[in-house]
Amino acid sequence: MLSFLESGLFDSLPTEAVVIGIIVILLILVAVTCIRVVPQAHAYILERLGGYQATWGVGIHMRLPFFDRIALDVLLKEQVVDFPPQPVITKDNVTMQIDTVVYFQITDPKLYAYGVQNPMMAIENLTATTLRNIIGDLELDETLTSRELINGKMRQLLDEATDPWGIKVNRVELKNIMPPAAIRDAMEKQMKAERERRESILIAEGEKKSTILVAEGKKQSAILGAEAEKAAAILRAEAKKEATIREAEGQAEAILRVQKANADGLRFLNEAQPTDPVLRLKSLEAFARAADGKSTKIIIPSEIQGLAALATGVVETAKAAKPEEESAE
Repeated sequence: MLSFLESGLFDSLPTEAVVIGIIVILLILVAVTCIRVVPQAHAYILERLGGYQATWGVGIHMRLPFFDRIALDVLLKEQVVDFPPQPVITKDNVTMQIDTVVYFQITDPKLYAYGVQNPMMAIENLTATTLRNIIGDLELDETLTSRELINGKMRQLLDEATDPWGIKVNRVELKNIMPPAAIRDAMEKQMKAERERRESILIAEGEKKSTILVAEGKKQSAILGAEAEKAAAILRAEAKKEATIREAEGQAEAILRVQKANADGLRFLNEAQPTDPVLRLKSLEAFARAADGKSTKIIIPSEIQGLAALATGVVETAKAAKPEEESAE
C-alpha cells in the first residue's frame, strides 16, 4: 500500500480526492475481511469485545471490524477418537490393558467452546476412569465375554458426563483386551483343548452317522431281499397253483371224456339192442380184462359165475361131440 502511495500516481490529484480514495480502499478491505462464509458441517463461535456474541451456522455472515472475532471453528461431524491402552484391574485382581474407541458428535457449539478446557483430554480421562470403574466390578471371564455389556455401560455413562459440554457420545467400543502373558498362554491352551474336544466330537458324530448309514443300508438290503424272496415264493406258489389247477382240469377233462366214451358205448349198445349171448360174451370179455390186471384178489359177481359155468358146460359138450363126429367119419 505504501509503495502504491509513493509511486506518485496521486501527485496530480487534489489532496482531498487522494484522502477519499485511500479511505474508500481501506473500507473495502475492511469489509472484505469482515465477511465470512461458514461451510457445511461447521459452526463459528463469534465473540464481541471478549464475550460470547453468537453462533454462526452455514451461510454468509458479517462481523463488526475491530470489535468482533471468530473465537472457534467447531466441527459438527461425528468424530472418532482412538485412545491408547489403559491399565485396568479386574475384580479377581488381574491387570490387563484395554484400549477404547469413542464415537462422539458436538451438538451444542457454545457449550463445547465454554464448557470444558481441552475437551479431548477431558473425554480421554473420563473414558479411562469409567472403564476402570466398570472392569473393577467384573472378573476376568466376565470381562472377556461381556464386551457388549461394557460398551453399553460406557456409552451411557460418558454420554451423561459429556452432555454439559455439548458433546453426545454415540458409541464406545473396546478395541483390544490384552490379559497378562501367562493368562494368554493358559487361554490359548484352553482354546486348543476345546478345539480338539470339538474335533473329537465331530469325528465321533461322523463315525456314528456312518455306522447308522451302513446299518440302514444293510437293513434296507435285508428288507429288499425278504421282499424279493416273498415275491418269488408268491410267484412259485401261484405257478404251482396254476399247474395243479391245470392238472386237475386235465384229469377232469379225461374223466369226462372217458365217461362220455362209456356213455356213447352204452348208447350204441342200447341202439344196437344186443341179444343175451352177446351181452354174456361182453361180460366174459370184461372179466378177462379184469383177470389180466395186477390185483391178487378178484371178486366175481354171481352172474359172471353162472356165465362161467355155462361157458364150461358148452366147452365140455363141444369136446364130447367132437370124437363122435370123428368116429362117424
